[in-house]
Amino acid sequence: MNEHIRGLVDRIRLLETELQDAFREQEKKFRYHVEGTRVRFEQQVRETHREMKMRWGEWFGHSRPLNIVSAPIIYGMIVPLALLDLSVTLYQHICFRLYGIPRVKRADYVIMDRHRLAYLNAFEKLNCAYCSYGNGVIAYAREIASRTEQYWCPIKNARRVKGAHPRYDTFVPYGDAEQLHEKVLEFRQRLAGEADSENDAEKPRDS
Repeated sequence: MNEHIRGLVDRIRLLETELQDAFREQEKKFRYHVEGTRVRFEQQVRETHREMKMRWGEWFGHSRPLNIVSAPIIYGMIVPLALLDLSVTLYQHICFRLYGIPRVKRADYVIMDRHRLAYLNAFEKLNCAYCSYGNGVIAYAREIASRTEQYWCPIKNARRVKGAHPRYDTFVPYGDAEQLHEKVLEFRQRLAGEADSENDAEKPRDS
């Protein structure tokens, strides 16, 4: 990876850090904080949220008939999503152990907390939980696939890839025959090293 591209990648990571800081500021604005997997709102905010909940009749009145009719098709996707969830989990537990690749933590991607919002009615909570699960499983599967790609084929495509995963930017350029075989081992070593980095990040720090 040349210096110009490396600089762009570093700038992207810096912007991601700034984005996380902005999210933390948002927590203060809407008066909640995260404790582990739980989100805590201030008591006054929770009461206000309950008062803002839309009743079922009103909610259905605002829904387009076609939205309701298409619900079985949308929720029918739970079957392939659940199969994807199960299959990629089994895959990484078998193959990643063989390859020495650190396993992806499902809980980092499949995050279910929007259904706890007090201003959502039962149907809205169900929809939000379903969307959280579906998008979380896809993100989880994508990370597993990206680690597999880094291990077996860390080569960029000739054409621009929309929405490429974060690892893609560091891959060997298309057509660079000289660099590929030298870099494959390095990419695999980087993957193995990620397990140590994740473990270090999880260790409690001395106060």
